[in-house]
Amino acid sequence: MAALLTLDEAKLHCRIDHNDEDSLLGALIATATTAVADYLNVTTVAEPVPAPVKSAALLLVGTLYEQRESQGDRQFYKNPTFENLLNPYRVHS
Repeated sequence: MAALLTLDEAKLHCRIDHNDEDSLLGALIATATTAVADYLNVTTVAEPVPAPVKSAALLLVGTLYEQRESQGDRQFYKNPTFENLLNPYRVHS
């Protein structure tokens, strides 16, 4: 499946202005693309990618980037915005 985001889009969203973490961001983009497709119950996302779907992928990349440590000093909560953005595009079989 083609990635929903470009590296530049992810870097802009995460406010990253260096290339040191490009491979990490590439992996996070792939993870977000798979997670979005899994949630939508599709194998490919229609082109052009709807803005809410792209926003959900960016939201997930940002969350995974910020919370990339396995342990934190505070409790993390699920963000319902990811599902709210994707629900209108979800395929129910």
